Amino acid sequence: MIERRVHAQVADALRRQPAVALTGPRQSGKTTLARELAGDRPSTYLDLELAQDRDRLADPAAFFADRADELVILDEVQRAPHLFEELRGVIDRGRREGRESGRFLLLGSASIDLLTQSETLAGRIAYVDLTPFDVTEVVPEPAPAPSPIDRPLPAPELDRLWVRGGFPRSFLAGSERDSVAWREDFVRSCIDRYLPELGPRLPAATLERLWAMLAHSQGGLLNTAQLAASLGIDGRTVNRYIDVLVDLLLVRRLAPRGANVRKRLTRSPKVYVRDSGVVHALLRIEDRDALLRHPIAGASWEGMAIENLIAVAGERALPSFYRTAAGAEIDLVLDWGPDEPWAIEVKRNTSPTPARGFYAAVEDVEPSRAFVVHPGTDRYRIAPDIEAIGLPELCRELAARSR
Repeated sequence: MIERRVHAQVADALRRQPAVALTGPRQSGKTTLARELAGDRPSTYLDLELAQDRDRLADPAAFFADRADELVILDEVQRAPHLFEELRGVIDRGRREGRESGRFLLLGSASIDLLTQSETLAGRIAYVDLTPFDVTEVVPEPAPAPSPIDRPLPAPELDRLWVRGGFPRSFLAGSERDSVAWREDFVRSCIDRYLPELGPRLPAATLERLWAMLAHSQGGLLNTAQLAASLGIDGRTVNRYIDVLVDLLLVRRLAPRGANVRKRLTRSPKVYVRDSGVVHALLRIEDRDALLRHPIAGASWEGMAIENLIAVAGERALPSFYRTAAGAEIDLVLDWGPDEPWAIEVKRNTSPTPARGFYAAVEDVEPSRAFVVHPGTDRYRIAPDIEAIGLPELCRELAARSR
């Protein structure tokens, strides 16, 4: 069993608040974590995608009153928006009766919908994001090296996470073929069911082409007009479906950083398919050897690294990228506050050399810390104000800071 990084965070939130919203993409492990958190305490689990479970809530006031001393877990709760007003009343009555915390665990796969509806519960709810497996959960810390020249090798789990992605059933599959098959089924279910539920009707083949085109341009600037022309549809429809992919936590739009008014800055966001395993499934890349031969390898590694860094940094750090018309660029900027940006360059080489544009961007942004991230285990200074560091080590450092 792989312990989830946010387990303690959710448990603490349940001790503090009557309701906790746990959001994450489908199949990221929310239900498993919820059952672990319930443990031996009395609890009731309902999956609101199932008609029989929705029927049990025909009289929600009576249902919740009968379970006043239980933890009620509501999965895919965004499918029953009418419940949020009812939950507010139940929580307020419970508080008057001395039931202050740990009443409801709300699981949702469409973050924007869930957070909008849960505004009804302001002051009564805590929010926690659950991503698929991240580096800190699956890559073990290296044992201390016996001597300075005997450096530990990169962990094989890091390559596995890159190739298969972090969805638990993909990462833990018994073979590469089983992992690929799971991801192909996941993509198909999203295209056939979940995307059409939230966006305008389009042929499944067009949806798959759009998602695959985003994977092909992993980490590139969003060009809606080009995508629309290639697909033969209008730009509004493209934007609507990208919005849906973002809402379902499957795609990330990384905003440009825009604080330097003296520079001509890039204004378009970068777009990433958030899970590297899904990238590879969309591009029909089945194993590590095929990935290393594919031109997407560098962009795929960059996307995997950036997604992990953002995930472990949590809500305390605002992510963006920095790029100017003159070629200065930082792959990821994490702003911990108004005067504490961290600049991060991502390289797939274990002996990384930053591009000239990174040095120029560091001069522009003046970060409090600057890193060049690589897949290895070495940590050393490239310049007086720039460190080379392995992705697992920086992820652990960020996770510790975000607690």
